[in-house]
Amino acid sequence: MSNVKEKDKNIYVTSPYLPPLSDFMPYLEQIWESRWLTNSGPFHEELEKRMADYLGVEHLALFANGTLALVTALQALRITGEVITTPYSFVATAHSLLWNGIKPVFVDIVPETFNLDPKKIEAAITTQTTAILPVHVYGKPCDVEEIQKIADTYGLKVIYDAAHAFGVRYKGESILKHGDLSALSFHATKVFTTFEGGAIVCPDHRTKKRADDLKNFGFHDEVTVVAPGINAKMNEFQAALGLLQLQHIDKAISRRREIDNQYREGLSSVQGIRSLPLPADSQYNYAYFPVLVKKEYPLSRDELYGGLRRHGIYARRYFYPLISEFPMYRGLPSAAPSNIPVAKKVADQVLCLPIYPTLENESIAKIVSVIKGAR
Repeated sequence: MSNVKEKDKNIYVTSPYLPPLSDFMPYLEQIWESRWLTNSGPFHEELEKRMADYLGVEHLALFANGTLALVTALQALRITGEVITTPYSFVATAHSLLWNGIKPVFVDIVPETFNLDPKKIEAAITTQTTAILPVHVYGKPCDVEEIQKIADTYGLKVIYDAAHAFGVRYKGESILKHGDLSALSFHATKVFTTFEGGAIVCPDHRTKKRADDLKNFGFHDEVTVVAPGINAKMNEFQAALGLLQLQHIDKAISRRREIDNQYREGLSSVQGIRSLPLPADSQYNYAYFPVLVKKEYPLSRDELYGGLRRHGIYARRYFYPLISEFPMYRGLPSAAPSNIPVAKKVADQVLCLPIYPTLENESIAKIVSVIKGAR
């Protein structure tokens, strides 16, 4: 559950910022009057341009959701065989590989960031490896330089799952410029939302055109189908909400920063609760607030999770279980717990606390108080 009504006393891990309905009505009226509901309508085209400008990228293709963007990104680069990826992510990361008939190969994560560990990638490369699929977990940038060095050495493509990384900048530039492609998600749980939605950030117009063809059944023009594409187009209602979201996104991220600061200050003295350090050289979006519940804390992670729920605080165990533990993946050799010990340990300790722009200070104080008062 992601949306929180004013009368609802429960606190959920995230809630989308929705502008006043009166702000949305002019967009709805234009859609009704034009009868242009989908298929690259005027709001869709405007959002692509404005979003590319905001993110600091040149070419961006909008999608109906982030999973379809990721599936299509793999198709756009004609990825086959094996792809090295992380077990510590939402399951759509690996599902996108299976949908394309690609074998996921899991490697471990870095304990400081929970991102793919570049030091473990080379040992997993085989003659069947064609790409690397890292995730900017919680919006914290991967070690993009080291990953690119490995990709260049072995002739591999790099596709970033950037579902959490809207607006993130690294060393002064958009993190979305790294790799061959980046796929974004605009689900209701994300920093930026279009109800559902997603995008592929492309390096050039030719690649964007291929992505656009693939999301429209493979049509290159009115009478020419060039690939077995799918229907993954963003409609005008989604695009309209996106245009409204862009007007408020900086304020929303600023409020997320304030909440992050309050959590860090409030939890700094709690033994056994570890907050992740903020990423260096980055302009972060504060997409999530994960903590690790260590053995020094009086409760286990799951006991704290249950205790928060009893107080109406619905934190989430992102990401538990690991992708590699689900039935369709656990038979893979790379899914063995001995291959991914850091990811396993983190998944058993992590808890993401509520963070969203409308979360009130008194609610933050309540969450901190419950965690501090655990016995």
